[in-house]
Amino acid sequence: MTILGDWGTTRLRLFRIEDGNIVDRLDGPGIGQLAGSPAETLAATLAPWREAARSSDVLLCGMAGSRNGLVEVPYTACPADVALWRASLSTVDVDGIAVSVAPGLSTANFSGHADVMRGEETQIFGAAALDPELGQGRAMLVLPGTHSKWAELVDGRVERFHTFPTGELFALLRDHSTLTRAGTDSSGREEGFANGLARAGTGLIAGLFEARAAQLTEGKSLGWALGLLSGLLIGGEFAEALALSGEAPGRVALIGDPGLSALYRQAAEKHGLTVTHLDGDACAIAGLALLDKETV
Repeated sequence: MTILGDWGTTRLRLFRIEDGNIVDRLDGPGIGQLAGSPAETLAATLAPWREAARSSDVLLCGMAGSRNGLVEVPYTACPADVALWRASLSTVDVDGIAVSVAPGLSTANFSGHADVMRGEETQIFGAAALDPELGQGRAMLVLPGTHSKWAELVDGRVERFHTFPTGELFALLRDHSTLTRAGTDSSGREEGFANGLARAGTGLIAGLFEARAAQLTEGKSLGWALGLLSGLLIGGEFAEALALSGEAPGRVALIGDPGLSALYRQAAEKHGLTVTHLDGDACAIAGLALLDKETV
């Protein structure tokens, strides 16, 4: 038996694996939501499996290895393959349970500036394990989310990546700006997204203010305004990423939530890109399995 876990900022997901199959799952709070220490939280979450966990491999990725996590694990510098990543595992004792924590990756991004990730690298390596074509030649993987990642793989090695805080910007604008306070009607979101996507890359800052102005003068709904913001931001991410990455990828593999990935698919297809989609949880589990000493 092996216990695999993805511990992010907002949630902890633990999977109990037997004979290669998920037989049980536990959920807990994210690193950014803890009232007590990470070790106490993990021990409490693992309580239903405690006896089994003490004689099993427990492997975690994500913010468990951050400065505020279970144990700080230094980043592995890119270019990085699975062997280099696996060599940087760190192990800590939690209530008599040996817990191994995976490192994140660091790189000079598409612009040549500092960038980091924790957790996404596990999904990336897992995606290449699930889809061997991604491990051959050059491939571009896109992981939508709070901090969207564009990762360039060369023969299965993470060569470099670039982070866009698209989801965080959207949440800040939605929850803390004046741009979405002029209405309550939630209809029209798809139309607004299409409008934003069509104009993305032609002037982001002024375009964002239209979300408010069009509600006040053109009768646009709150839903339309939220869609506009999303389309402008996601479309702007694509325009910037493709301009910075150099050679056009032709194909992108989206890894993550189906709903958010569907919006990214629309943006990708607007640029003529071929798109495939892989489930984020499946990729995380496949990536964590690469760290299990019993599988290598």
